[in-house]
Amino acid sequence: MLSAGLPQGTVPKLERPGPLRERVYDALLELITTRALDPGQHLVESELAGHLGVSRQPVREALQRLNTEGWVDLRPAQGAFVHEPTEEEADQLLSVRTLLEAEAARLAAANSGRAGIEALQELCSQGERAVAADDVDLAVATNTAFHAKVMELAGNLVLAELAAQVDRRVRWYYTPVARRRGTESWIEHRALIEAISARDELRATEVMRAHTEHTRTAYHQREKG
Repeated sequence: MLSAGLPQGTVPKLERPGPLRERVYDALLELITTRALDPGQHLVESELAGHLGVSRQPVREALQRLNTEGWVDLRPAQGAFVHEPTEEEADQLLSVRTLLEAEAARLAAANSGRAGIEALQELCSQGERAVAADDVDLAVATNTAFHAKVMELAGNLVLAELAAQVDRRVRWYYTPVARRRGTESWIEHRALIEAISARDELRATEVMRAHTEHTRTAYHQREKG
């Protein structure tokens, strides 16, 4: 294993055609948000370049952009490190997420048809199977897809745009508590589907607000259990 912390073979080499700079950026951001690269981990340009099959230049540019966006810390004379979020940073973002998701749930209850509800039910079943199989990566990905679907069903493009801005960070914070949340999270998703199906806007809002608050609490308690 390299000091960059990535087992050999886990990262596919990037194809040359297309915007290489963007591909390298997207690849590194994905590795950070899924916690394949841990907060505080040292990022060595040459080793990351070797994993991705590119030169050091696009890696350097990607790290600079990630630094600007708050995903990476560039320390003089030390190099690049994955940002370690403070409890306050996490709390602020997850609080905003609660506001956005609660409104999305209300709108989804007002607007969703049968097809949308069936899509939520299928995603919920996938998430439950992932939890039963202890497949944390799949559970996190399915959780992201479920919330994205609720946002889509809300039908508010401005709300969706705002949610997209925090989506990756929400995934970043959710990953370390996904196993702790486990079955309970999907029970809450089922309750949300019931509220949306009943077109009960108030109930859908309450369920989603409680659901996202549970995740926020779990994040702050992640090292105590």
